[in-house]
Formats: sequence, C-alpha cells, structure tokens
Amino acid sequence: MSEKVLMKGNEAIAEAAIKAGCNFYFGYPITPQTEVAAYMAKRMPKIGGTFLQAESEIAAINMVIGVASTGKRVMTSSSSPGISLKSEGISYLAGCDLPALVVNVQRGGPGLGGIQPSQSDYFQATKGGGHGDYRNIVLAPSSVQEMAALTVKGFNLADKYRMVAMILADGTMGQMMEPVAIDDIEIETGEKPWALTGTECRRPRNIVNSLYLKPDVLEQKNFERFEKYKQIEENEALYESYMMDDADICIVSFGITARIAKNAIATARAKGIKAGLIRPITLWPFPKKPLLEAADKCRAFISVELSMGQLVEDVELATRCKKPVYLCNRTGGMIPSPDEVVAAIEKADKEAK
Repeated sequence: MSEKVLMKGNEAIAEAAIKAGCNFYFGYPITPQTEVAAYMAKRMPKIGGTFLQAESEIAAINMVIGVASTGKRVMTSSSSPGISLKSEGISYLAGCDLPALVVNVQRGGPGLGGIQPSQSDYFQATKGGGHGDYRNIVLAPSSVQEMAALTVKGFNLADKYRMVAMILADGTMGQMMEPVAIDDIEIETGEKPWALTGTECRRPRNIVNSLYLKPDVLEQKNFERFEKYKQIEENEALYESYMMDDADICIVSFGITARIAKNAIATARAKGIKAGLIRPITLWPFPKKPLLEAADKCRAFISVELSMGQLVEDVELATRCKKPVYLCNRTGGMIPSPDEVVAAIEKADKEAK
C-alpha cells in the first residue's frame, strides 16, 4: 500500500482525477469547491494538461462537451448554483451519450443560499437535473479516501456506459482533511471507437449529436438509453451495511450525516436499541434491494439528511412503504448532532413498537 498523505477532500478529488488520466479541467470558482480548481490550476501545467478558468459555468460545461466528444477524460466542478447553470450542458452530454465527470460540492440553497454544507441537491442530481429523459450516475463519498476513490470510479463508469458521472459531496467533505492513499486506486481504460479523433480517411466518420428531428428516431434512442440505465441499476448499485444483522431501526444516510449516524448508532445500542445503517454509495443507481430486504426485518427507517426531505422519498419508494419512514434533518447549512439522531432513533423505536 502506498503512503498516505493528509489532504482536503477537494484536493483529493483533483489529484485522483489526474491519476485517473484526466488531462482537461474547465471550471469556475465557487465556495466550497474552489480548492478543486485551485489545485488543478497548479498541477495541470506540470503534467502537460489543460486548465482553463472559463468565463462562466455555462462556458465551462460546453468546453467539457467538446473534449468529451474526442474521447479524452475531462472534468468540471462547482457548487450548487453553479451546477444549476451547468444543467443544460449536462443534458446535452446525456443526449450525445458522452462520458464526463461532474463534481458538486454542495452548499445551502435555494438561490445563492449560503456557503455552509448541504445535501439539498439530491433531487437535482438523482432525477436528472436538466431537461429531458436521462440519468446521471451519482456517487456519494463519506470520507476523503472515498472522495479520491469515487472520483476514479466515476471516470471508469462514465467511460463504461458513455454518460455523466457525478460526485455529490457536501461542503464538509470538501473541506475536511484526512489521510488518503491515491496510488492504490484501480484505473480502467478501454477503446472508444465512437470518439471524434479524425478519420484520416481510414474509417467512416463519427457523429456526435443530440438533435433528432424525427420523433420515432428520438423515441428509439431514449428507449435504448433506458435499457442501458436498467443494466446499470442491476449491476452498479453500491452501498455500505453497518450493524444491520440484528437491527430493528435502520438509518439511511450518506456523506457527512452517515458518519454522524454511526456515532448515534453506538449510543442507541448502549441504551438497548438495535439500530443499524444502510449508506447508499451510489445515489443513482439507488440500492433498492438491501432496503427492501431490511423492510422485512426492521420496524422503522430514519432518513438522516441535510435537506428538507429528499433522500427520504427514495427510502419510501425502495421499502414500498412496508414500514414507517421518519425524517431527521437539518438544513440551511446546519448539521445534526449525534444526540439529535439518537433522539430520532428513540422516537422511531417507541412509535414503531
């Protein structure tokens, strides 16, 4: 195993992207992800890569489209309102079936909101975000090591399925410093016969396009794309199960709130309440199967999140409303304490008996 280095989450994302073969970064500074761009500005020239601070988020995502069409690994990053500006371009990437990595280190909203951490872009990320029928692969790290590992995983999956992969982290994860090993991360590469690389008159030309004027052709493209999404749901869902073997109360959470939940679970078990955690690592595809299985054993579920209640809806859908689902939340940049989560566990345990 390689030596670990103390890094911020944002820096770990940037260095992991470079290790994954990303030589192109286009972005625009916005708190709390600015360190990603700052790190890339320093490192890219040293490796012969391209860093460009675009004039806007809209310009940055359109630059990503250009590089993605050539088959090169490319990345952009932003925070919540910046991702909203990029959403049209993300839809174009989906419509062109182009792979790219988009990083969202979330802040509170709506509007400009604040610069404190949030998880309130969950709907935007997992339900598409831009116009049209499409999906993003959405990866949710809960440690700095995962910020790095899931960045590489995101590039690998984006290339494998020719679609956008998104790192959905909260501001706490971006600013947190922890030891991280990046050299041990597995990188996957493959041929890209669809890429615009110049034919040299040796092969038929490739076309990258998202416009289909014949409705039956567009319909067929969407059907084909959703067949691919079905394969992803079957094969790529990732999650962590924590103390679920005998759990009566199941917490579902991701990112920083999942770490808080683990502390609350230890306290609850010391009080005699058997609580456990299912942590989605892929927010899309959502790990429905383990939650449905847990619904046959647990008395209740609690969604712990930094929003007004977004993840909670997918928990209800995944469990098919077999058991009650409670919400433990803070918003606006506030983070729940372990004691608040313990109180939610005690309430759910009492009401679900």
